[in-house]
Amino acid sequence: MTKEITGHTGLLCLLGSPVAHSISPAMHNEACRQLGLDYAYLAFDIPEEKMPEAVDALKLMKARGWNITMPGKNIMCRLADKLSPASRISGACNTIVNDNGILTAYTTDGIGFMDAVAENGVDLKGRTMTLLGAGGAATAILVQAALDGLKEINVFNIKDGFYERAQEIVAILNEQTGCKVSLHDFSDEDVLRQAIRRSDILVNGTNVGMAPNTDRSIITDPSMFHPDLFVFDVIYNPQETKLLRLAREAGCRTANGMYMLLYQGAASFRLWTGHDMPVEIIKEKYFSNK
Repeated sequence: MTKEITGHTGLLCLLGSPVAHSISPAMHNEACRQLGLDYAYLAFDIPEEKMPEAVDALKLMKARGWNITMPGKNIMCRLADKLSPASRISGACNTIVNDNGILTAYTTDGIGFMDAVAENGVDLKGRTMTLLGAGGAATAILVQAALDGLKEINVFNIKDGFYERAQEIVAILNEQTGCKVSLHDFSDEDVLRQAIRRSDILVNGTNVGMAPNTDRSIITDPSMFHPDLFVFDVIYNPQETKLLRLAREAGCRTANGMYMLLYQGAASFRLWTGHDMPVEIIKEKYFSNK
């Protein structure tokens, strides 16, 4: 049965551009319907330069909260009144909670990653990770993993603007967490090979291998893999990237980023409503064929 919109219905939404393809409205509205919560979740196509106006409007309308996708994850942090530890360190957020006009910024992407890894029966606490990339998704993973108790993380990226930003974040994590974090040039193949050899998990946090360029893999030499390595790719289109196929053929356990999307949404949902998203229902309805 379709949930009735009333004069009491609270507003949740997604801001960004583009947003028409997003699965977030479907999953959040279904979760509210399943739990009998009186909210409606809508998607609004808002360019970055219009974010301040959109936030003022949402505060005026007493929206309970919203998600932010690209390109607004950084500017939204500057528009918030309070920042979660992960948002403060990364300088980005994907979730805003509005408590009577006080906006708190969170980033749940890294939480989604940690929960997706746990879904595969892998406990990362005290473990060692090699992380490929230093963009938005990779940074969210890096920060949350360090906060959640990994022992060591080796980050590899090309020498670009993301590399420079990553240097600052790595310094903060080494100072404020018990995790040993190092940043390396991706072109240094020997260092990369050594890091992977010592790692429990290898994560591709880049878009290399994403459709339509499915013939590419960020790791081209399968001898870098070892059977005790768990390989995670944030990409879920295709379901099995070339990286995951090569890793699987080398005897590694693998997973894609599909459930990272689910669990980051579940974390946002909990922040807004105080309720746990019925993830098994949402998984079956919206993620079983992905």
